[in-house]
Amino acid sequence: MSGPLAKEFSLDPARVHLNHGSFGALPRAVRDYQNQVRRELEADPMYFFTVSYEERLYASLDELASFVNASADDMVLVPNATHGVNAVLQSLRFSPGDELLVTNHAYNACRQCLEAVAERDGAQVVVAELPFPPQNSEKILAAVLERVSAKTKICLLDHITSPTAVILPVRELTAALQSRDVLVLVDGAHAPGMICLDLAEIGADFYTANCHKWLCSPHGAAFLHVKPELQERIHPVVTGHGRNSPRTDRSRFHLEFHWTGTTDPTAWCSIGKTLDWLGGLMPGGIPAVQKRNHAMAVAMRDFLCEQWGTPPLVPGSLMGSMAVVKLPSNLDFPSLGNPQIFDDSHPIFLALREAGIIVPVIAWPEPVGDMVRISCQVYNEKADYERLSEFIVGRLRSVSTTQGG
Repeated sequence: MSGPLAKEFSLDPARVHLNHGSFGALPRAVRDYQNQVRRELEADPMYFFTVSYEERLYASLDELASFVNASADDMVLVPNATHGVNAVLQSLRFSPGDELLVTNHAYNACRQCLEAVAERDGAQVVVAELPFPPQNSEKILAAVLERVSAKTKICLLDHITSPTAVILPVRELTAALQSRDVLVLVDGAHAPGMICLDLAEIGADFYTANCHKWLCSPHGAAFLHVKPELQERIHPVVTGHGRNSPRTDRSRFHLEFHWTGTTDPTAWCSIGKTLDWLGGLMPGGIPAVQKRNHAMAVAMRDFLCEQWGTPPLVPGSLMGSMAVVKLPSNLDFPSLGNPQIFDDSHPIFLALREAGIIVPVIAWPEPVGDMVRISCQVYNEKADYERLSEFIVGRLRSVSTTQGG
């Protein structure tokens, strides 16, 4: 890593880290804070879990709710966005013939939850094929809505798609779907910290997102937001004491989700610290970080496209801090051609990793073909992407041509 802020993170400086989007990266200051909380837990577990745990948890929840413009009453903390999607879908019941709508850019784990629930209830998964490369938000909106029918009961949307790094118009989609009596579940795994997130403006029935990605919280920190009128229908995937707790100082929604058995809650308790740290990283706070990372994503996408002679795939207006870049077609590697897969057995990924460059490789159907998905976080600088470019250029096949005379 070459950026001046790289020293703020625990990442191995010998590697080029261009995959912040998958698992995030923990700042040293947040790591130290979490370790402090963990020491308090281990020093007196009884006191921690019966007294200080809730104080710390709800302090973090209040800060997080304010950050995403929501009420803390309507939010619970969960381990990850996949957990949040499962909590919603497994709580709901559908009837044979009902349709559950999703896009072909959906995150696989959440898509599999939708498939499992459909199989359980005899419902049908309907897939909206989004245009890719996308031209504009209007075409994305049209592609989803044309798959809605009178049988559609819920739509699972990625706010920012994982395999293609496209920001979907979730506010417009939510309004249009709800006007057709369709519930909207948004998987916002990448949104907090990458883009300005306003849950009140989006208005989704359910919204879940990770804090460990672009907010740089410890792993295991995420949230689920549920509209008040739907909260009594939604339960955690693990049933615990909260189901019959006699307490009246917290809602049943909070009681069920925030105690599902003994675990390490220090990631949840560290969210507030993360927000404070990220907000103080540069003048202008978190919006300035987001603006900087977005500008770098567009610039480095353009740089790689120029170096490799491939066209840009996604308009800058539909990008956040990640970008997919089409790889040259004449690389000295076989193409797997398996769509939407972050494949850790892909020969290009393995060769890049061996060279110390950490970046996902996505095998998308032709004519797009193989892509890399780059992330741009504050610890990255242009030199990181130059190393990626140089590696790929070095693996181009030598193509000789002869001209007839």
